[in-house]
Amino acid sequence: MTMINEKLPKIWYGGDYNPEQWEKEDWDEDVRIFKLAGIDVATLNVFSWALNQPDEETYNFEWLDEQIDRLYQNGIYTCLATSTAAHPAWMAKKYPDVLRVDYQGRKRKFGGRHNSCPNSPTYRKYAERIADRLGERYKDHPGVLIWHVSNEYGGYCYCDNCAVSFRKWLQEKYGNLEALNKAWNTRFWGHTFYEWDEIVVPNAVSEEWNGNSTNFQGISLDYRIFQSESLLDCFILERDVLKKHNPDIPVTTNLMGTYNELDYFKWGKEMDVVSWDNYPSYNTPESFTAMRHDLMRGLKSGQPFMLMEQTPSQQNWQPYNSLKRPGVMRLWSYQAVARGADTVMFFQLRRSVGACEKYHGAVIEHVGHENTRVFRETAALGKELAELSETLLDARVPAKVAIVFDWENRWATELSSGPSKALDYVNEVHKYYDALFGENISVDMVGVEEDLSKYELVFAPVLYMVKSGYADKVKEFVQNGGTFVTTFFSGIVNEHDLVTVGGYPGELRDLLGIWVEEIDALPPEVKNQIVMKNDEGSLSGSYDCSLLFDIIHSEGAEVLAEYGSDFYAGTPVITCNSYGKGKAYYVGTCPDKAFLTDFVKTVCEEKQVKPLLEVPKGVEVTERRKDGSSFFFILNHNADEVVLGNVEGTDLLTGKEMNGNTSLEAYGVMIVKQ
Repeated sequence: MTMINEKLPKIWYGGDYNPEQWEKEDWDEDVRIFKLAGIDVATLNVFSWALNQPDEETYNFEWLDEQIDRLYQNGIYTCLATSTAAHPAWMAKKYPDVLRVDYQGRKRKFGGRHNSCPNSPTYRKYAERIADRLGERYKDHPGVLIWHVSNEYGGYCYCDNCAVSFRKWLQEKYGNLEALNKAWNTRFWGHTFYEWDEIVVPNAVSEEWNGNSTNFQGISLDYRIFQSESLLDCFILERDVLKKHNPDIPVTTNLMGTYNELDYFKWGKEMDVVSWDNYPSYNTPESFTAMRHDLMRGLKSGQPFMLMEQTPSQQNWQPYNSLKRPGVMRLWSYQAVARGADTVMFFQLRRSVGACEKYHGAVIEHVGHENTRVFRETAALGKELAELSETLLDARVPAKVAIVFDWENRWATELSSGPSKALDYVNEVHKYYDALFGENISVDMVGVEEDLSKYELVFAPVLYMVKSGYADKVKEFVQNGGTFVTTFFSGIVNEHDLVTVGGYPGELRDLLGIWVEEIDALPPEVKNQIVMKNDEGSLSGSYDCSLLFDIIHSEGAEVLAEYGSDFYAGTPVITCNSYGKGKAYYVGTCPDKAFLTDFVKTVCEEKQVKPLLEVPKGVEVTERRKDGSSFFFILNHNADEVVLGNVEGTDLLTGKEMNGNTSLEAYGVMIVKQ
């Protein structure tokens, strides 16, 4: 069995704890309540750099010693953060190079968090130093389970240090200016560079405006890659110095699902275990949260991940900070476990009394005792997880279907100078995921480096950017019998965001057996129709479509459906091309949900990929496997009771034997062993 740290061989249960914000008389009471809730892991020291290092030469860890010891003596382990997520005020005052320059070119003052320039020599020096001191001090402490470097990395900087580092990064990537000028197509608008120091960072005072609008996609794309790697370098800097002291303590940092600014597939390679913070809104589709869990699991090819943060109830930064209804915290926690989480942790364990997070929910609310609805639900979940741990820990999620997700492709799509401002890469990916989710078909979210041979069916919506070698990888997958599905606005550019000439969809043209002559872009409210030529599996009749409309010529592909209106009525919109032993589908427009539901059923049935269980709408089913046993998580996202049919096995939560019809309460959960 693989586990995060064998010191605590169970599903970890706990969360962020800030005892430094409280008086000493509160600490024993906190521990008493934690133990009542079954909490066995506390994350400490996330934002305590100023407390740890009050000036340039002084380090003060005595308070941290006391907290780690106190918790450990009471059976509670520590997830120990390095505190580098916000630099101290003295550092900003003495060394202003640590302060970021924002997108508008303004130098920041001290304040907020994530306020450090990742390319500041001062920041890197002191971040490495404090990580080194922490590593030396706690390398052998029996209560330290895992290192938590910084916190929720993000935010770009546009300062002079970043400009200098960007030029060095470009020299390493391109080797010479001739190659760079070619990759960026700088003869457009007379932008040819003759000296490296002529290159400036792309922001609102140079090439960009409104965030993702840019004159030159090449430089803007490279800057996003560079900033993501700059922040990753900061993580690696701290990770390596911690590993120097004890290579056996795992190292992580908390990611944020589909967060835009960082290429998490690169980050996943550098982390011992992926962890992430899950904060859906009250109206976030369950499938979108599920997709993000699957994406986090996919960063390390299916290895279980940590749910590092979620709120026990209320959040604090949304327009309407609604409570989680009774049962929903438990439901959403099990959704994470069902999709690969081996921890359930909260932000926060005790609710702050001041500043911007004082109305963010906590295990211990402002009233200060355990007699609350939130605590009762938390304690009940803690007891269940403790009983389930040995059975479920390190169980894996099997999937025969994959969806390709690529941050560089996402950035390039967003930076594209057309064809539609309504095109949203993540939304388009989610539409296909949602259709599979609705059929309770397990999905792996994979990057472009993932081995495709283990899948029957691979979806790559809006594969705008086809990186070097990727077309050959997909062709090999299809040639060997796989089914590949891609969509409009795919195969357009290479990894430098330069158009692949010779006809769309570029390197995918022979695989798909089509040529896209033109791309029509209309406002989202303007509809066309997908008219099926014949019944294909679950597909029949006509469906609505919108947004983008590829004008397609078949070059050997079978035309499954045609447009119903406009000047391209009667031309292909859905095609299927036989290639070797497999098939490649092309969806030339943005279809409605009804089409995607029927389409997913059709292509899955062709590959004999079946739903895990047949259940009512609003019920999610996920499978984890371990030691030859399957565990089906049945999650009722409905506010009403549902009746399930043909459920067989043992419900691990109740011990009941299931055989035939059974009911599941509103927001209820079953974990059925088969």
